[in-house]
Amino acid sequence: MALHSSTMSLFLALLLLLLLIALSVPSAATSASLAGVNYGRVANNLPQPESVPRLLASIGVGRVRLYDADPAVLRAFANTGIELVVGLPDRCLPSVAADPSEARAWARTHIQAFVPATKIAAVTVGNEVLTGTNASDLARCLVPAMENLHDALAALSLDRDVIVTSAHSLAVLATPSYPPSAAVFRPDLLPSVRPLLAFHARIGSPLFVNAYPYFAYAEDPSGVGLEYALLDPGAAAFTDAATGLRYANLLHAQVDAVYHAISAAAAPSSKGCGVEVRISETGWPSAGDANETGATPENAARFNGNLMRLLAGQKGTPLVPGTPLRAYVFALFNENQKAGPSSERNYGLFKPDGTPAYQLVGFAVHQDGNSTSTVGMGGGRSGSGEGSPGGLVGESGESGYFSISTALPNFQQRAAAVASAAAIAGVSVFLRLF
Repeated sequence: MALHSSTMSLFLALLLLLLLIALSVPSAATSASLAGVNYGRVANNLPQPESVPRLLASIGVGRVRLYDADPAVLRAFANTGIELVVGLPDRCLPSVAADPSEARAWARTHIQAFVPATKIAAVTVGNEVLTGTNASDLARCLVPAMENLHDALAALSLDRDVIVTSAHSLAVLATPSYPPSAAVFRPDLLPSVRPLLAFHARIGSPLFVNAYPYFAYAEDPSGVGLEYALLDPGAAAFTDAATGLRYANLLHAQVDAVYHAISAAAAPSSKGCGVEVRISETGWPSAGDANETGATPENAARFNGNLMRLLAGQKGTPLVPGTPLRAYVFALFNENQKAGPSSERNYGLFKPDGTPAYQLVGFAVHQDGNSTSTVGMGGGRSGSGEGSPGGLVGESGESGYFSISTALPNFQQRAAAVASAAAIAGVSVFLRLF
């Protein structure tokens, strides 16, 4: 009896020891971070998709936005835990809007075929549809396509896991859109915007906006302070006289301009006012043409570092302080085939060979996907871990849309794996002693 009691004590101690070791191993990606990265592929020299999850893990990013739903890319993210927002390309909108069977076929082929191994959280229907090149043709397709796709996902019992949303340029706002309280949607777009907001409100999905303080600064460098555009903590703040709200950075002002426009567009009896605004793209170019003021590696590092700090605070904007701001950095790689000025090809955090385009400030950097050190806010390396104050870790236990994401197995998966290993080890010890 004494031998049996001693053996059981040894077995339980072994289980506890292995479990504690497992739970102390840091995850390679930032759990519940409010920051994600856009993975664009308008280039002919990018690494294979299979190598991208490890690169993301090296900077602690567990959320990614794609512009399509390429099967090869979706397979590359299978079983990584990285949370994806995929895109229904603009070219698909007319057919999906016109024919519910097309929406069902797309959902089966690009969503159902890959979940749950690939963690798909949302689908953006088009990108900047209301202000893009084919806006006159695609605008009337947007909401019908979103409705058909949502219904298709519901028919597959996937609508609770995969939400339908849309992403828009700030060009949907009438000019000027400053101060934020004066912002309204362009009158010509209201016939499309009002049903769009009603759809988002009905299903509870956020409205995405592509918000770039860089554009405002580049257009008017004498009128827009560089520090204010770079989100520097010490920048001179602006107070909106109509609301009394104080804006310490331009990004908050841009997001609140959209909130004000939503409120102005929604009739008092409608449900449009409850729509959350999230940032689908924001970033700063590290290089540009001679006339592209401010496009430098130093400014790109400052902007993205300040953005990480801002998101890590898990606070909202001055107008909506109770809703933590969420954003996707543009972009993961420099893309050499993007049209336009040189800056368009230099938004990447990384060069195509996987080396940083500049010093990455504020990202959780991991060596071999297994270190907890972070890049300090001032540019030097810091010893603070993911869970320390000012780090990039979100609230524990978050679940649902944009839930906890990690690039290596998460807490529960690691605990289960260790419990299994401990059980095997314990049984082995138990058998040897008896």
